[in-house]
Amino acid sequence: MSKTSPRHFLDLDVLDAKTLRAIVDAAHAMKKSGKHVPAKMLPKAIADAILCMIFEKPSTRTRVSFDVAMRQLGGQTIMLNHTDLQLGRGESIADTARVLSRYVDAIMLRVNSHETLDEFATHSTVPVINGLTDITHPCQIMADIMTFEETRGPIGGRSVAWVGDGNNVAASWMHAAVKFDFDLRIACPPSLRPSAAIEKWVRRNKGRLLITESAEEAVSGVDCVVTDTWVSMGDEDADRRKQLLKPYAVDDALMKKAGKDAIFMHCLPAYRGNEVTNDVIEGPQSVVFDEAENRLHAQKAILAWCLGA
Repeated sequence: MSKTSPRHFLDLDVLDAKTLRAIVDAAHAMKKSGKHVPAKMLPKAIADAILCMIFEKPSTRTRVSFDVAMRQLGGQTIMLNHTDLQLGRGESIADTARVLSRYVDAIMLRVNSHETLDEFATHSTVPVINGLTDITHPCQIMADIMTFEETRGPIGGRSVAWVGDGNNVAASWMHAAVKFDFDLRIACPPSLRPSAAIEKWVRRNKGRLLITESAEEAVSGVDCVVTDTWVSMGDEDADRRKQLLKPYAVDDALMKKAGKDAIFMHCLPAYRGNEVTNDVIEGPQSVVFDEAENRLHAQKAILAWCLGA
């Protein structure tokens, strides 16, 4: 790929299925290799490469996993909060992207607006990675696909239920259902339904998608149940959301309606007693901490791909 066409990792819908499959396969292999990834699995460009990480939103898993991932690949990191940048004083996103591209080898953004990510990528001459926006969270889903496959084998042809708010993580699950060829069922209140534009994209690409108001219908017989916090950063209607989402709490009774060997996922942080009970998240079906660890390995594979592997 030419220097003027960096390999951005922005969203799952804009990457082909073969590329995404190769990244997940690389993540599995990198996890098996341990902290020191064999040189044959890495692009030469990653040696001493520098990743700049920009955070407009607080983070635990994204921040630490990307930092450790880059170090384990042989590179270095720089972390910046939005208050560290001249963006807060009015410098344009375009100018910031152009300048940082002269200093670093890749840029990861965790930002409030998806428009910020898109504009940054338009003007950056180095790879830009979507660490989370208000619309999608693709790195999380790459780790989730990896986690499913560790425990239940290939995800193609299997079934996943999303229960709760049709948020940014749900949106990336919708993209993944098409790219990785599995059934996705989403249970949510009508007012918290996922993006209509992304739903149209799934239908247009012949994805197998069910959207229902019934949590029981969504989880019936599935291989995996997924949920997320009811109130995300930036949501101002916390009380209303909690009332709307009470029927979508994942408890033992709901998990019993899933398949016998179903697993439970949550991208964390979890608010036990709201979206999930303590018995479920600490129970034998829960893989949430494997899922959290796999952010590290999935992101190593994403970084390696972005830098030329």
